[in-house]
Amino acid sequence: MSSVDASASYLLSSHDNPAIAAPAWLQDNLGTLVGVPLRILLIVLGAMLVRVLAKRAITRVVERVLQNGGDEPRRSTRGPAVLQRDKTRADERREQRARTIGSVLSSIVTIVIAVMGLAMVLDQIGIALGPLLASAGVVGLAIGFGAQSLVADYLAGMLIMVEDQYGVGDSVDLGEAIGEVEHVGLRLTQVRDLNGGLWHIRNGEIMRVRNDSQEWARAVLDVSVAYDSNLETVFDVLEETGLALRENPDFKDVLLEDPSVWGVQSLSPDGVVVRLVVKTAPLKQWAVTRELRRRVKDALDAAGIEMPFPQRTVWVRGGEEADVEGDRPSIPAGR
Repeated sequence: MSSVDASASYLLSSHDNPAIAAPAWLQDNLGTLVGVPLRILLIVLGAMLVRVLAKRAITRVVERVLQNGGDEPRRSTRGPAVLQRDKTRADERREQRARTIGSVLSSIVTIVIAVMGLAMVLDQIGIALGPLLASAGVVGLAIGFGAQSLVADYLAGMLIMVEDQYGVGDSVDLGEAIGEVEHVGLRLTQVRDLNGGLWHIRNGEIMRVRNDSQEWARAVLDVSVAYDSNLETVFDVLEETGLALRENPDFKDVLLEDPSVWGVQSLSPDGVVVRLVVKTAPLKQWAVTRELRRRVKDALDAAGIEMPFPQRTVWVRGGEEADVEGDRPSIPAGR
């Protein structure tokens, strides 16, 4: 029997008996039926494993930051121990930063792994990734234009936390919002002002930050004295008053260095302005300034140094009728 007759006979028998054709089809498509699902399963398992390992690494980093943060020694300068920041607020701030950054990194890792795994699965199925990526790029571009302010807020919030520009408990100046930071998020920062108002500021709108709570602060006191005062005596009185304040047990650890008299700051119409400054612990500059102001007032009074009142010269001039009738002429009035 020829090969043509054998093939025709096989086809006729296969048509009459489908059970003979099934094994041949399975043999031809066995790689696709078994290999593709197996590869997809391996991709899913690999993605899950990578996600678990990445989250574990991020969790370890966050825990290490929290543990090492509480054991950090305080910085020291000249003199006794320095009060850098309230420990409770510092721990709260460190914990918030570490957990927020850890949560963001975990979400980013999850999204990246999921997208890569989905792309690999689609490639195994036989779906072309080129058109999908192009469509996703167009959609992403449209969303980016529509929500660019939201993206800017989240990026700015992330940078604020990573760079530690400010945190919970800090006293900051964000422009119109000036006060104490109560919450720092990826999108919003909440600041409580002096009058009790709570400001909600988008992180993307924060152009500059003045933080009065990091490392150290400075109390500045400008004292006005009369022009006829002896400036050397004024300098001595201010310096002695500042040194006496630093020896006070209540302010011993608050003042980080000896007060310094910088000299004449300005010559105003009412008197000579002398500046006294001292470096203080963070957030203590206002209390130190108030106490210095009270002590300087008492010390200047005891030394007989006058703190001048505003001086003005007023000229009162009469009209022509007053001169003709012999009324009192114009009189310069003193202060």
